[in-house]
Amino acid sequence: MFQTERRKELWSLLGDLPWDYQPIPPRLVRVEHHPGYRLERLKLDLNGLEAVPALLLIPDKREDPAPGLLFIHWHGGMYDLGKEQLLRGTDVQPAYAPVCVEKGLVTLAIDSWCFGERKHAEDGRTGEEDTFKLMLWRGRVLWGMMMFDEWRALDYLASRPEVDANRLGAFGMSMGATKSWWLAALDPRINVCIDLCCLTDFEELIRTHYLKGHGIYYYVPSLLKHFESADINELIVPRPRLSLSGREDPLTPPRGVEHIRDRLYPLYRKFGRAEDCRIELFECAHQELPAMRELVLAWMYQYLTSQGPKAILDHNM
Repeated sequence: MFQTERRKELWSLLGDLPWDYQPIPPRLVRVEHHPGYRLERLKLDLNGLEAVPALLLIPDKREDPAPGLLFIHWHGGMYDLGKEQLLRGTDVQPAYAPVCVEKGLVTLAIDSWCFGERKHAEDGRTGEEDTFKLMLWRGRVLWGMMMFDEWRALDYLASRPEVDANRLGAFGMSMGATKSWWLAALDPRINVCIDLCCLTDFEELIRTHYLKGHGIYYYVPSLLKHFESADINELIVPRPRLSLSGREDPLTPPRGVEHIRDRLYPLYRKFGRAEDCRIELFECAHQELPAMRELVLAWMYQYLTSQGPKAILDHNM
């Protein structure tokens, strides 16, 4: 009951959201066949304001029904990239499409507001700032509308006949990481949350004078009157959680990561689920190291697929 009420409170901070809007069925733009998977390019109707381009990756070899993964793209100032990050990766994170194919994960990725095919201004940053300001005038919050789209995208993923709606994961890096843990906090349908390089403690970010590091989309009016980062993350307990960050990443001050970890670990132990939460720091900046990917693969194997025994990898914080 406590988590339910706190989720309602968290949603209430995200501005006017189109709860009453009833989406129309998606439009299939085209189907592409790649080695090991089929790719559907879609236009989803999620919010009643603008169509949301999406990719749905369906592995040829998969369970029936298969686990579903919501892949959430990063920011990185790469406004043209958006959902294509799933297929193309970035210079600090190789593409995850091959991983999703190997693990048999039916994977959905959407363009966030102001990114990819939803970039409506030549200068992406100007477009993002203008969208943020206009939404505030109209009673909306950009972050709230971003989260609402991901929430509705999860509805669509869960509805697919190929997907086991009881095995849903959220995964992302940077902005995608923050969205992943927010969405897992807001929606208990997320069975496993995996986030890389953005488990940011708000107060520690203030203390280190690095508010400038996060884009304008990140800031929610009055949030700190009601929640600190650890409070939001507590709403994920006791579901499986893997969070990996770099000690040299100013977007994620390590002392703040340790503060969140120290709040969550005792709660997982209380539920007898200590092994289901791993929050770790690596000697790197804002990037995914091979050792980090190894842990991500193990977590997917352990908590999303139905194959074999649980995988255990050791890494000291």
